[in-house]
Amino acid sequence: MLQVLACGVVVFPGLFFVFRRILPSMFKQWTDADVVLVSERLVSSIHAVMATTAGVIVVSSCRGNVINDKHWLTTYFVIWYGVPYMTYDIYAMYLSHYYRFQVKGHEEYKQHSLRTVNSFVRREFLLVLHHIALLTILLPVTLFFRKDQGDFFIGCLFLTELSTPFVSLGKILIQLSLQECWLHKANGGMVLLTFFMCRIALFPYMYWVYGRHYGVPLYSVPFHLPLSTNLGNLCILAPQVYWFVLLCRKGYRLYQRSRCRGDESPTSPVIDNAKGE
Repeated sequence: MLQVLACGVVVFPGLFFVFRRILPSMFKQWTDADVVLVSERLVSSIHAVMATTAGVIVVSSCRGNVINDKHWLTTYFVIWYGVPYMTYDIYAMYLSHYYRFQVKGHEEYKQHSLRTVNSFVRREFLLVLHHIALLTILLPVTLFFRKDQGDFFIGCLFLTELSTPFVSLGKILIQLSLQECWLHKANGGMVLLTFFMCRIALFPYMYWVYGRHYGVPLYSVPFHLPLSTNLGNLCILAPQVYWFVLLCRKGYRLYQRSRCRGDESPTSPVIDNAKGE
C-alpha cells in the first residue's frame, strides 16, 4: 500500500517543487505569491487531465453494464493519485494563501503559525471542506462500501475534473495580464460550459443511467437508492452549484464591464473603477 501511495505522493509535490524553481527564472518580476499560485494551478491542471483521462477510460469500458462492469483503474487511480493529490492540494492552497497575504504586508504572515493556518481554514472553508469530504466519502466508498460494483459511476466522478484546466488557465492568463485577450474570453465560456456539464448536469445524468439500467423513471431513482448515497451526492453537488453561481456572476460582471468600455466614446474621460471593485 505504501508503494502505491508513493506514486502520487512523489509526483504532485515533486511537480510543485519543480515549477517553483523554474518559474522565478522565467518571470523575474513575479513575487513568491505569484509563483506559488501558478505552480499550484499547473499541478492542478496536470492532475485534472489524468483524472479526466482515467474517467473516460473507465466510463467507456463499463457502459455495457453500469452496475457490474469493472475496470482496474477505478480503485487504483483513487489510491495512487486521488488521495495523495487531495492531501497535497490542501497544503498547496495554504501556501498560496500564506504568500498572498505575506506580500500584502500582513504582520502575522511573517512566519507560519497556527494563526495563519486558522485564517486559511476560515477564508477557504468551503474548499477545505470539499477536499476533506472527498477524502472521507469518495475514498471509503471506492475501497470498502461498493462491493465491487458501480465502477461506471466512479469514472463519472473522475470526469468532474474536466473543468479544472480551464479554471486554471483563466487564473494564469490573469497573472500574465492577458485578461483582455480573446483567449481569456473564450476560456471563460469553456469554464462555464465544462463546469455545468461535468460538475452539475453529470449528477442527474448518473441518476438517469442508473434508472435506465433498472427500468426505473428518473424521478423515482432517489427512492431506490440508499439514503447515504443520496446524501453523499448532495454533499458533492451542493458546493458545485454554489461555485457555478459565483462563476456566472463573475462572468456577467466581466460582460457588463466590456460593454461599458465598448460604449465609451473616444473623447469621453476614462474612469478607473478597478480599485472600487
